[in-house]
Amino acid sequence: MKEQMYLLEQFDDIKILRYDVPAFEGLSLREKLFVYYLSQAALAGRDILWDQNNKYNLRVRAALESILRAYQGNRETEEFQAFLVYAKKVFFANGVHHHYSMEKFTPSFTPEYFKSLLREVGAEQLYEEVERVIFDPEYMAKRVVLDEGKDLVQASANHYYEGVTQEEVEKFYGEKKKENALLSWGLNSTLVRDENEQLKEQVWFAGGKYGKEILRIVEYLKKAAEYACNAHQKEVIELLIRYYETGDLSLFDRYSIEWVKEVAAPIDFINGFIEVYGDPLAYKASWESVVQIMDEEACERTRKLADNAMWFERNAPIDERFKKSEVVGITARVVQAAMLGGDCHPATPIGINLPNAEWIRERYGSKSVTLDNITYAYDRASLNSGVLDEFAYSDEEKELVRTYGYVGGNVHTDLHECLGHGSGKMLPGVGQESLKNYYSTIEEARADLFALYYVMDPKLVELGVIPSLEVAKSEYCNYIRNGLMVQLTRVKLGNNLEESHMRNRQLIASWVYEKGKADNVIERVSRDGKTYFTIRDYEALRKLFGRLLAEVQRVKSEGDFEGARNLIENYGVRIDPVLHQEVLERYQKLNVAPYAGFVNPKYRLVEEEGKVMDVKIEYPTDFLTQMLEYGDNK
Repeated sequence: MKEQMYLLEQFDDIKILRYDVPAFEGLSLREKLFVYYLSQAALAGRDILWDQNNKYNLRVRAALESILRAYQGNRETEEFQAFLVYAKKVFFANGVHHHYSMEKFTPSFTPEYFKSLLREVGAEQLYEEVERVIFDPEYMAKRVVLDEGKDLVQASANHYYEGVTQEEVEKFYGEKKKENALLSWGLNSTLVRDENEQLKEQVWFAGGKYGKEILRIVEYLKKAAEYACNAHQKEVIELLIRYYETGDLSLFDRYSIEWVKEVAAPIDFINGFIEVYGDPLAYKASWESVVQIMDEEACERTRKLADNAMWFERNAPIDERFKKSEVVGITARVVQAAMLGGDCHPATPIGINLPNAEWIRERYGSKSVTLDNITYAYDRASLNSGVLDEFAYSDEEKELVRTYGYVGGNVHTDLHECLGHGSGKMLPGVGQESLKNYYSTIEEARADLFALYYVMDPKLVELGVIPSLEVAKSEYCNYIRNGLMVQLTRVKLGNNLEESHMRNRQLIASWVYEKGKADNVIERVSRDGKTYFTIRDYEALRKLFGRLLAEVQRVKSEGDFEGARNLIENYGVRIDPVLHQEVLERYQKLNVAPYAGFVNPKYRLVEEEGKVMDVKIEYPTDFLTQMLEYGDNK
C-alpha cells in the first residue's frame, strides 16, 4: 500500500482516510465470523446517534439521500457541487453541526436551489420540515453550548432533552442520586415533560425509544455471541443484550464489570451508550461502537505499563489523599480497529479507556486500547503535509519529531488511556456531576497531564517502553506546538474554544507557558514575521506538568467547581486573535484539512451450498458511496 493511498479525498476542512486491518487475515473462520457479526452490530445503531445529535438530523439526511440517489440534472454546476460538499459534511458529522466545533454548517447554496432539487426527485414535501434547521443560522446554532451564564440545556441543539431547563435537569438527577449514588442516572434516556407537565425519562431500550435500532443491534449481538472467543465473553455479550432489552442501568453496570474482567479474548468490542461529551451536563451518553483485534506484539509495551500501574500511582505528583491504595484490573492493549460505528465514525478516537463509572474503575479496574492501525493511517497520511516544517521552530525539533514523533504519540495515548484515566480517586460523596459542564475537560486534562509527566520518566526507558527520553522530548514539542498554535486551525477567527479536548490542550499548554515564563521554560520567538514556541528546558517543563496535574487532580477529587471554572475559563477558552489570524493564514497556504475521518472496511460472507466458507475483507475508497450504502441498510 503506497503512502498516498491512505488519503482518499478532501473537502472543506475534512480529509477522508482509509485504515487497514492486517490482523484480520490471520484469524480463524470462527473469529472472522465473530468480527463480522460484531461489525454488523456496530453499524446497526447509526440512526440513534443521528437523532441524539439533533431531532431534525434524520429528516435532513433523508432529504440529502433522496437528491444524491435520484437527481438526474447537471451535477457539475457550481451550485450542485456546493450541495455535494454540504452533504458530505453532514454525513461526516452525523448531523447538521460540526463534529468538533459544534457549530451548525452554513450551506453555500440557496434555499430556492435546494427546494428545486427536492422537487426534481419528488421529495418536495421534505423541504418545509428541514428548511429552518438548514438555512436559519440562529436556529439551533450549536449542538453543545458550554458558555457560562447560559442555560446549557436550552441553548444546546442536541436531542437529549425536550422542553426542560438546566436547573430542572440538575434537580431531577440530584434526586435520583439520593436513591442510588452509584448508578449513571440519565445515561440512556431522553428527559421530557409528560402530558401533565411532569418530568419523565424516555428510556432507550428495545421496548422504548430507539427500539427499532436496538432490536437490530441485539439481533447481531445474539449471532456474535455464538462465536465468542470464550464462555466469559459470551456471558458479557448476553448481559449487554439483557441491558438493551430492559434499559436497566444496573445491568449496564454488571455488563461493564464483567467486560472489564474479560481479558483473555483476542477480539473485543465496545457497543453502547458510552461517552457524555455531547451533553453539556455530562449525563446523557452518545451511542458508539468499535470492534477490535489484539496486536499481540505491540501489546508488549502496554502490558509493561499495566503491570507497573501501582508504581505510577505511588509516584504521581499528587496529594496522597487522592491516590488509590490499590490499583486493580488495569488492562491495556494495542489493537487494530476492525469496524467503527456511531460516535466513533467517521471521526474516531485513537485511544479509549472504559468504563466511565468511577466506582467501577476503583473497585474493578478498567480496560484501555490504543487503535494502532488508526494512528498509523493518520501518520502515513500526514507525511510531507508541510505542517511540521511550517510551525516547528528549529531543524533539531523537526528531526526529533520525524524520528520519534509516531512512537511518542502512541506512548502518550497508552499512558493517557491506560494509566491516566485509571489513576487517582474522588473523595467520598463526590461525583462527576459536581463539575457540571467542566467535568469532561478536567478529566481529559488530568489524563493528558499524567501522560505528559510520565512520558519523560526514566522508568519508561528502564521498562523498555521507549528507547530513550528523546521520545518524550518529541512528544513535548508536538503537544506544546499543537496546544498553542496548530489546533487553532480548527476554529473560526473570533471564536472561543468549545470542544473539551481542545480546551484541555490549550489549558495545559497555556498554563505551563505562563508559569514557566520567568525561567524561560518555553520561549515565544518571532522570526521572519512568524511566531514559534520552542522548549528551552524539558526537565523544568516536566515539573510544571506535574504541578498542574496535582491541581487538576485536586479539582476533580474534591469536586471543586470554582477551581475547574477558573482553570478552564482563564486558560482553555479564549484565543489570542492576533496569533489566531497568523496561524490561520500560515495553515491555509498548506492546503491541508485539519480534520480527518475514515471509510470503514467492508466484510462479506463467502458461502457455498448455504454454508459459510470464509469472510472476506474489502477496502472501499469512496466516502459518499459508503454513506449511502449505510443509509440503505436500515
